[in-house]
Order: sequence, then structure tokens, then C-alpha cells
Amino acid sequence: MDKSRYKQQLAFSLLLWFWLPYCLTQTTPSNTATSKPTSTPTPSPSPRPERLKVRLAGYPRKHNEGRIELFYKGEWGTICDDDFTIANAHVLCHHLGFVSATGWTHSAKYGKGQGKIWLDNVQCHGGEKSIEFCKSRGWGNSDCTHDEDAGVVCKDERIPGFVDSNVIDVKYMNNKVEEVRLRPVVGVAKKKLPITEGVVEVKYKDGWAQICDAGWTAKNTRVVCGMLGFPHERKVNKNFYKLYLERQKNNFLLHSVACTGTEVHLAACPLEFNKPNATSSCAGGMPAVISCMPGPLFMQNSGLKKKLKISVKLKGGAKVGEGRVEVLKDNVWGTVCDDRWNLLSASVVCRELGFGSAKEALTGARMGQGMGPIYMNEVKCLGQERSIWDCPVKNITSENCQHSEDAAVRCNVPYMGLETSIRITGGRTRYEGRVEVLTSDPNGTQSWGLICGENWSTKEAMVACRQLGLGYANQGLQETWYWDSSNVTDMVMSGVKCTGNEMALSQCQYHKTVSCQRAAAKFAAGVICSETASDLVLNASLVEQTVYIEDRPLHMLYCAAEEDCLSKSAAKANWPYGHRRLLRFSSQIHNIGRADFKPKAGRHSWVWHACHGHYHSMDIFTHYDLLNANGTKVAEGHKASFCLEDTDCQEGISKRYECANFGDQGITVGCWDLYRHDIDCQWIDITDVKPGNYIMQVVINPNYEVAESDFTNNAMKCNCKYDGHRIWFHNCHIGDALSEEAERRFEKYPGQLNNKIS
Repeated sequence: MDKSRYKQQLAFSLLLWFWLPYCLTQTTPSNTATSKPTSTPTPSPSPRPERLKVRLAGYPRKHNEGRIELFYKGEWGTICDDDFTIANAHVLCHHLGFVSATGWTHSAKYGKGQGKIWLDNVQCHGGEKSIEFCKSRGWGNSDCTHDEDAGVVCKDERIPGFVDSNVIDVKYMNNKVEEVRLRPVVGVAKKKLPITEGVVEVKYKDGWAQICDAGWTAKNTRVVCGMLGFPHERKVNKNFYKLYLERQKNNFLLHSVACTGTEVHLAACPLEFNKPNATSSCAGGMPAVISCMPGPLFMQNSGLKKKLKISVKLKGGAKVGEGRVEVLKDNVWGTVCDDRWNLLSASVVCRELGFGSAKEALTGARMGQGMGPIYMNEVKCLGQERSIWDCPVKNITSENCQHSEDAAVRCNVPYMGLETSIRITGGRTRYEGRVEVLTSDPNGTQSWGLICGENWSTKEAMVACRQLGLGYANQGLQETWYWDSSNVTDMVMSGVKCTGNEMALSQCQYHKTVSCQRAAAKFAAGVICSETASDLVLNASLVEQTVYIEDRPLHMLYCAAEEDCLSKSAAKANWPYGHRRLLRFSSQIHNIGRADFKPKAGRHSWVWHACHGHYHSMDIFTHYDLLNANGTKVAEGHKASFCLEDTDCQEGISKRYECANFGDQGITVGCWDLYRHDIDCQWIDITDVKPGNYIMQVVINPNYEVAESDFTNNAMKCNCKYDGHRIWFHNCHIGDALSEEAERRFEKYPGQLNNKIS
């Protein structure tokens, strides 16, 4: 060892020898203290690899406020209010996905928590990424009671693109029942999914245990069926199972289950656990056996599926059984405000739609914002209602709620095993790759194969991402040569064509016999999935308010003709003399989704149009069509994305996209792009259209070039009457805003539904 290193070590040892006793005397609490002992706050132990979970709890509260609870070492606990500050609240609100805190609460304002008090004397600066990086007494070291539980009030504005939901979830008490399954006994039932009948079993140690059926009720069955994704229970023939189950070795863990029927988890019911040495006791009973009724979407016999008149639906969700709650009133769809939104009300919605009980009740427009009316506020279901319309609600006023408070749900759905027959490989992350499907030959041998990339689009990619549980489709790729290839090279599927709503690719149309012109692996179908997506919606009422006719001289339309914004007959006109008759209107396009809308093409491939002095980032952004009563197109227009930018935004949201100086193009979540009626090409050329009744249709993102969470709201329709001199628009609405019955009337009697027109 050289001399310099030896001297350094010696100096460090002497320093430590002098400093350590002093340090110890400073941190030893006084034994004579009569008040609460206070110790010098120290940084919490180094964070665990997994991200700390934080949630808001308590009652009554809104989605952006509540008692703070932390999930640490497998247990939820609270924070003591000693030394609590607004800086602590900022860190916690930011962790929860809100931009900042507006306040904090003390003395268990939102009710007393249970279990551990994880942190005390917390002191944050305000910029920490998580509360675990702030100074405190250390995990579990507290001298508080739950009367001192701290809470926060967050600013009701979400961090753009934040994925984690603010979930209002169930408390499972101290019971250890977490996983529940249905074990089929009959051989035929074992082979079919979903499993609807069998022995109820709960996870116990490394295996599964049974429940004694003594005193078992239909209410218990209803709770278990709801957990497993089924809306209703049905009677089961116990005698059929008795002989078989008596010969089996049973391990009884639970007895005296006493559910009320409204619980969303078995662990929330009063339960009695068997004593450790009495696991085989079930006097006069047998293992609990139940049978559940699947919803229409999961019935194996399609003949049994009824066409029900629906008054509630879910919108904007990536998976089956999740989405923003929309309800139907007077033939128009609207949303539900999240005030007092909870699992009981959410479960009524889920069961009404043919799913099980609610897994999560979501607040703060976590599945995107609606555009129509808000019909309900402070929904207070008891849990047994057949429809959300049977629940008590509070009348809505404009001050009560905005669409930023739209309620949403995640429902329990039956396990179908769909994700086991598909995989993606070769991508840089688990969210992207070449799609491979599982196939079986006549001998029953299973192997993986590729999908032909020809005509593969965003719609098919949406189904693949949904089947894999990976959210929305960001892109559907027809060529995947830049991804590593696996051993799978054979094309086993081609001609796939989906509507976009299917649960699996096998439910889409496809060729019976594989037919693929470019059968090499590099031309196989691929996907890039994403947990969030944009959602564009046109402001229908603005179109109705701004429509008019203009006769524009041809000498003012050279640029428009160059950009193909006039009808074909314009080419035969006597330029520059004469005029074209233009149907003009403004269009305001909102992004109500959970991700920014950006052009598919990068700026390197945008096309400069010198005539108007701007770049086009998408060849066709919007279709404008005039249709006659039988749906035939009589005039058309199209809007290239001259410039996608944030014209304006909701309060508190900042603009991100501006086209000036070759800036980024797109529409931020919560913002809108306005194309005024007086902009070139913001029209339909109706020079050749005869007087009559028509349907005016606008379709945004018509070629599905850019991923959206919901394509059903991309079209807007209006009734239109043209007398040769004037034009009237009325009944303008988004494609999915009306009931099916109202939509049929609209199509059948164009121009005759409004008293403005005689």
C-alpha cells in the first residue's frame, strides 16, 4: 500500500472515532421527556425495486382528495400528520398523477385508517419523486394513533399521459382470502371456457382449499359469480356432485360464509376460518358447488344470446369490460359524474352489461372524457338494483360537474384464455413485435405461425393488443423486417379483417386457406401496443351553427384546385371566369382521449405546399361528404392536415403543438384544433348538387392512420335541406351519440325531423 493511501485511511479512522460518540448522544431520546419524544428525521431506507403504491381513501371524498395510504411490505397503512406540510402533499399528489396539491388535512378528516402507520414526521422539499425519498422517522416507526391520519387535497388536473388510475377500491379487512377459483368436475366442462360451474376453491398456502357448504346461500353464490365475471347465479344440482365429492379428499378452510350479496369480493363477507387442526371438518356438508350464468358476450351457444335494449354502455376502454360509463336518456347518450362514485354503483353497471361485479370504480375521467350531456351525479346504488337507472341520483347543474369528472369502471370478466393463443416477438419491448398465433395440426400437435401482413391495419392491431392485454394499438405494421426473427417462418393466417371490437383475432374474418403474395417473415404482421391512446371528436353543434353557402369566383380558387379541394367538374370550367358554390362550416376537433394525437408520419416526410405556405402532415385528415337518402355520395370534400395544432385548451392545460416555424404538429389531450369556415378547403363543392334532402357526413381520421381508443365517435352526421339558394342543417350529432332507434329514424327521414323545415 502506498503512503498517501495509508494516510487517508488513518485520517478517516480518527475522524470516525471522534464523531461517532457525539452522533450517538444527539440521537438518544431523553427518558425524562413528558411530551412526545422527537428524534432527528433520517432518510427512509433505500427504496425497494418495485414502485411504492399510494392511494386515496376515506369517505366522503372526491376522487382528488382523501386519506393517504401507502402499500409497503404487503400491507396498506397511513401517514401521521405530525410535521406534515404542503410540500409533502405536492409529492404525494404528483405520485397519484395530479399536477400539484392545493391543501392537506390532519386529525383523520377522511376517517381513521386501519393497520400500520407507516410514516411519521415526514419532511419533503416538494420535488422528490416519491414520499420514500423524503426524511422521516423510518418505516413503521411512529408514536401516533389513527386519529392523526393525514390527508391531501390535490388540484383536479391530471398529469398528461399519466397511466395509473385513481382507483376507489374495496377493503378486504384482515382476511387472507385473495384468489378464488371454480374447479370443474364434469369432464366436458373442463375443456370449455369460460368455466361456469364447479367447486368453489380458495388459494391456501401452495395449493387450493374448499369451503364447507353448510349454511351456504344464493347470496354467497352471487358474490363468487360476480368475482369470476358472471352477472347472475343459477341453481345447481348438489345431488349430482355429492357422490363424486364424498370420494375426494377435501381440505376445508372456510365455513359460515355470510355474504349479503352486494360484496365485490368474498374477503369482504363475514367468514369463519377452520381451526388449524380441523381442516377436514364439514359436519353434514360437502364442498360448496355453484353455477353461474354468463353474460351474452360469453355464452357458448350464440342462439341463446338475446338482443337486449341497452340503456348503459362503456366507452374508451382498452379491454373488454372497462370504460367510461355512458347512459341513455331521451334517445341521447350522456355520462355520469364521479361524485360519490363507488364499487356498489360500478357493480350495478357491470352486471347490467353482462359482466361480473366491479373490480375498480374509476374517477376523474380516467377512461377519457365524454362530449354529450352529464345526466347523473352522486349515484347511490345499494348493489342489488337491476339497472343504474334504479339507483338514487342527484340532479346535475353546470356548476356541479364537468366532463373531467366522468366516472368509469373496470369489471370482472370471465377467464377465456385468449392470450394463450397469440404472442408477439422480436420487438424492443413487450409492447411491440411480430404477431404469432398458435395453430394445431390434424394430429393435435401445436406450433406457432405468422400472419400475412397484406391489408393488416390499425383495426386488426387493436384486436391483437386487446387479446394480449397490452392496451390499445399504436400501430399495425405490414412489414417487420427490422425486428429479429424467431424460428417461426410459416404463414398460417391471411386476409384478417376485423371491425376492431373483437376479443380475439380468431373472431375476425380471415381466409380459410392461406393466401399471401409476400410470404417471407419480414412481411409478417406486427403491432406496437400502448397503454393510452388519443380520441378525436368533432363539435357537432358548431358545424350546425356556422354552416352557410358561398359562391366563390374561380380566380380565387387556383390554390384550392391545386390541392384537389374542388369537385371533378371544376376541371372543365372556363377558368378564371365563373364561380363554384361551396358549402362552408367550421370544424372544432377535440382530443378527449388519454394520449396526444400526432401524425403517423414524421416531419421528415411532411409535404410542403408552396401555394398555401404550409406543410401537410397527413394526406387525408377528414372526409366531408353529402349523401342522398339511400347513402349515395352526391358531393365530397376532404381536408388534408394543413396543420394540426392546439388552437385552444381546457382551463389549466397548456398548448403543446404549434405549426409556426416548422413546429410539432398534433392535438394535446384536453385541447382542440379549430378549422374556421373561411379557411381554404374547409368546404364541400356543391356546384353540381340539385335541391333536395341530404345527409351531411364528416369523418375524422377516416383511414385509421393514427391509433385512437374509440373510432365509433369519429363520424358526425347532420340532416340537410337545400332549396337551390339556401341550406339548413339540423340534428347534427356524433355517430354514437343517439340510440339505435333514433339513428334509424334519422337515416329514414332525412330533413323531416325538425320544425325549421316545412
